[in-house]
Amino acid sequence: MTYKKTRGITAEDLYELKTVNDPQFSPDGDRFVFVETEINKDKHEYNSHLYVGTVDGTITQWTFGDVRDGSPRWSPDGKKIAFVSNRSGKQQIYCINANGGEPKQLTYCVNGARNPIWSPDGKQILFVTSLGPDESISDKEKKKKDEDEKKLEPLVVERIRYKSDAAGFLDNKNQHLAVIDVSTGAVEQLTSGEYDYTAGCWSPDGTQITFVGDISEESDYNLISDVYVMSVSDKRYQKITASTGSFGNPSWSPDGKFIALIGHEQEFAGATLPKVWLYTVESAELTCLTSELDAYVGDCVAADFQLGASNSGVIWNEDSRSFYFILSNHGSTGVYYGSIEGEVYPSLFENQHVFALTVNNHKAVVGISKPTEPGDLYHLDLSTGELNQLTKVNESFLQEVELSDAEPFTFQAPDGWEINGWVMKPVGYEEGKKYPTIVEVHGGPHAMYANTYFHEFQVLTSKGFAVVFTNPRGSHGYGQQFVDAVRGDYGGKDYLDVMAATDYAVRHFDFVDETKLGVTGGSYGGFMTNWIVGHTNRFKAAVTQRSISNWLSFYGVSDIGYFFTEWELKGNLLEDAEKLWNHSPLKYVGNVETPLLIIHGERDFRCPIEQAEQFYVALKHQKKPTKFVRFPGANHELSRSGNPKLRVSRLNHIKGWFVEYLG
Repeated sequence: MTYKKTRGITAEDLYELKTVNDPQFSPDGDRFVFVETEINKDKHEYNSHLYVGTVDGTITQWTFGDVRDGSPRWSPDGKKIAFVSNRSGKQQIYCINANGGEPKQLTYCVNGARNPIWSPDGKQILFVTSLGPDESISDKEKKKKDEDEKKLEPLVVERIRYKSDAAGFLDNKNQHLAVIDVSTGAVEQLTSGEYDYTAGCWSPDGTQITFVGDISEESDYNLISDVYVMSVSDKRYQKITASTGSFGNPSWSPDGKFIALIGHEQEFAGATLPKVWLYTVESAELTCLTSELDAYVGDCVAADFQLGASNSGVIWNEDSRSFYFILSNHGSTGVYYGSIEGEVYPSLFENQHVFALTVNNHKAVVGISKPTEPGDLYHLDLSTGELNQLTKVNESFLQEVELSDAEPFTFQAPDGWEINGWVMKPVGYEEGKKYPTIVEVHGGPHAMYANTYFHEFQVLTSKGFAVVFTNPRGSHGYGQQFVDAVRGDYGGKDYLDVMAATDYAVRHFDFVDETKLGVTGGSYGGFMTNWIVGHTNRFKAAVTQRSISNWLSFYGVSDIGYFFTEWELKGNLLEDAEKLWNHSPLKYVGNVETPLLIIHGERDFRCPIEQAEQFYVALKHQKKPTKFVRFPGANHELSRSGNPKLRVSRLNHIKGWFVEYLG
């Protein structure tokens, strides 16, 4: 049956769309479990449930209710699935029979639990929990008493890292590791002290675990992460990396001889490409397997739709000699094969976004998104390349809406560098007509626009706008030299790249109306939007989102400001205040004539709202056309995983501003 497309996407359609993620194969490879997330329209909250499927396409819902279930993991015998749920009021670990039934709560941690990892014998589960210096894992009564007593207590801060955009004020809590006996419920805490630990994996014999962290005396100031191996019986551990950079995602080979890692030695600070590393257990040697691969190992796509994404890391094959991983390159992500001998080649790499991966015996379940496909799961035979769709979670909805595809283009920057971009025509496009056009700039800046679904772009094209988006220098996906090129030059050649993309679109796409251009972006894209309107009046409307306007204040107010500023601008507040000011859009606010909408979350600790306040007041004081929209309770993730009602409101404000000024 052929369905007639009756309309374009609206901001409110976010409530209709579903996402799938975190597929996990059963040990025998016959079934897989995954997480499907949707929005509760009445409560404006996310609900997520577990679904179990077979590779022939049979899908069954496994959990239900107004809850958020996630992180499903099969027991080694395939008879149970452990997962994380908030059904008790906070995140705890539950277990459900693999044939269905009622979930059983396993953990009762005072601050919740997450990241369940089964021991090889299926008797224990390793997990992560948050604890203060005087808290025990299950001290529920003390927790309630402390909360009541601290309602009017001041927060005493002694660490430089005392807040995070994800967690808010840290309140002297740390992330610790523990194991629970599945049959008895007995819990044993494995780590202690004022350090943060991230769980890794079990050794194949079940006697050891890996974890990630920095447990040095200077951990509050260090910007590194190491991988450790701990003996479960006596809690003794050893470090297997050399405190030279950022390492994580440890994965033990089935034969126990190797541990694969993903990381880098910070040669280019936060712009360094992650690589695959191999630790040989017997010789205690660590070598880089992908040193010649000038690409990002992992998924670095900038998007606003996928929820609950998980980093699959390196997935070993049974031969303990080869493995699979996700790699990002030139605006797409795909599945790559690697070996301990250093072989690397693509197993699946097309113009698409592979956002999830699980592998069993050279068979995979992958999550794939494209500009006109929000995302579904597929079965991939890694030996033959055969790909079959398993889920169609948005099929009925997509049959009634018209989406705009993204057409790639390549252009040259003023200095000759080759830059990639895309253009999306407005829904209802008519040959010969000209359309107002929005230029989008991604955040990061070390991220990558890609061949993936972007709800914001579809909302704009459905309202009659063309959309141009590009990966200027500083973006991932084009090699180490390219991603590093923005450091120390914010507002320099990266600005010229964005303007060159605009020039190219005007010259080569006759539907682009150069008299009605708009620009928007978030985070670094917000910085760039602020910078652009301070350096050109070419754009007739702009929207800056969760932006940076003043590097001098950003240094001290952002949760990452004190090191990110030095990494990215190659200067710091104490020695290079003038350099920081020269790169600050606020310095050039007197030049702004473009009508500017300022959007910011009030709980954004990454780019705190004072950045927006400064720019707004400076514009308003000059009686320039501007408006400031503040989103209560929203952090830096507003556009991606924030409150659904606020996400929709944000999109409508963006759309409304461009309609008002571009027509």
